[in-house]
Amino acid sequence: MLTTFLRRGSDVAVSTFRVCALTLLASVAVPAAGGDVPALEATPTEQVAPASQSNSVIRVNSTNQPYDFFRPWSKKAPANHRGLGVVVAGSGVLVAAELVGNSNYIELEKPDTGEKSTAAIQVVDFEANLALLRPEDPGFLAGFQPLEIDPDVRVGDKLAVLQLEANGTPVSTQAVVTSAEVGRYELEDTAFLLFRMSCPLQGRDNSFTLPIVKGNRLAAILMRYDARSQTVDAISSPVIAHFLTEAGRDHYEGFPHLGLSFSSTRDPQLRRYLKLDEGNGGVYVTGLDPNGSAAKSGLRAGDVLLSVNHQSVDADGSYQDPIYGRLSVINLTTTVPFAGQKLPVTIMRDGVRQNLEVSVFHVPPEDYVIDPYVIGRAPRFYILGGLVFQELTRQFLKEWGPNWNREAPQRFVYYDRYQANLFSTKRKLVILTQVMPTKATVGYERLNYLVVRRLNGEDITNLADLARASQHPIDGFHRIEFEEDPHIIFLDANEVAEQSGALQKLYSLPAMQRL
Repeated sequence: MLTTFLRRGSDVAVSTFRVCALTLLASVAVPAAGGDVPALEATPTEQVAPASQSNSVIRVNSTNQPYDFFRPWSKKAPANHRGLGVVVAGSGVLVAAELVGNSNYIELEKPDTGEKSTAAIQVVDFEANLALLRPEDPGFLAGFQPLEIDPDVRVGDKLAVLQLEANGTPVSTQAVVTSAEVGRYELEDTAFLLFRMSCPLQGRDNSFTLPIVKGNRLAAILMRYDARSQTVDAISSPVIAHFLTEAGRDHYEGFPHLGLSFSSTRDPQLRRYLKLDEGNGGVYVTGLDPNGSAAKSGLRAGDVLLSVNHQSVDADGSYQDPIYGRLSVINLTTTVPFAGQKLPVTIMRDGVRQNLEVSVFHVPPEDYVIDPYVIGRAPRFYILGGLVFQELTRQFLKEWGPNWNREAPQRFVYYDRYQANLFSTKRKLVILTQVMPTKATVGYERLNYLVVRRLNGEDITNLADLARASQHPIDGFHRIEFEEDPHIIFLDANEVAEQSGALQKLYSLPAMQRL
């Protein structure tokens, strides 16, 4: 049974597979006289997968429990996910990262025998939506055939999506690649090469993530499925190959990004203003992340990007890829190069062509003013006399649900959207998120979602600053200054210190801070 729903924190309708209890009961075969259970037959749109393919997939069971960013000292209820991983070289199991995000426990299960082994995440990249798992038992994957990556998947190719029946029978469903394009992955603001396919998939309880093969090679990993249109969005083989190559190094650097935004130059008046002739393509650079690769290498807002890595960029920001045809230039700056490489770039500035060399790198999420995601990491917080302080993150904003960009506090959404332009220094936004009623906070109960400027006269740029400043009250009071109204409040420092233990016990807090 296919169920379509909106994943929390995503604006994209995502289809996952769940089998209802009645369907499972109806599909249980009656044992034969000899006691053996006959294998289930594949549906008419499927076929039993050959051993060369089925001997490379394994069930992955994950118990995931995300943190509650409204109550950062606690977690939400756990949820169980099941998917299929693919065995790759080096005795690792490759899966989509969303399958194991915020995991408490990961288990590998052999399809034929049901034998299980716990596993740990060796490398994970939530932006590329890929994770490499390693079984705790080094010999658990003995007998499995690692799959190589197919670098030559093309539009029109017929691939096979692998699934497992409840009894372990491997089945494959034909999928036809309809397009290759740069599109959004699981997280906002992440775009990589993906394959779009047409495929009539059947729902199964292990279908959270599925491998897609071309012959005996891995071509893609299913990321989203729309049951109504029967279309698949899949992580492409070039992205998978990049991830595995990077994962094999001593330190995983992640996928690089230029850190710029651009707009089309099709408007004839804009082209005249930029002094672009008919033979030039190029896109207009509208903004730069001051900490990104492009800004660090000398690009400026107002430049025209003409070519990247010797590939001409047209007026819409595309180039001609030798395998996939017309693709966004983003593919040339994220998937093709590795972090630390230098890309030759040609720009037009004030009507003059210039050649630059851009050293591309990846910016970790914690290096942003407002972290774009916090997955697998505990949120930081500090409680002072019942006032709960946190650092603003997009994960906190996503607590407002799928429409967080409209329902969360709009000041914070604005800060998140334009942080590269609003904040030039490396800092965090410390916010008051809620007030726990105590004797020290009488009259402040309704205060929330305020940005902290200073505490006890010290500028606050992160929670560590706040914790340090709280050790130095002024004349027996904590003086807290906010960006918004009320601009100043006071707490009695002696009351805060005396009530700290009682406050922790009253609200069953495991700790008063996590820095």
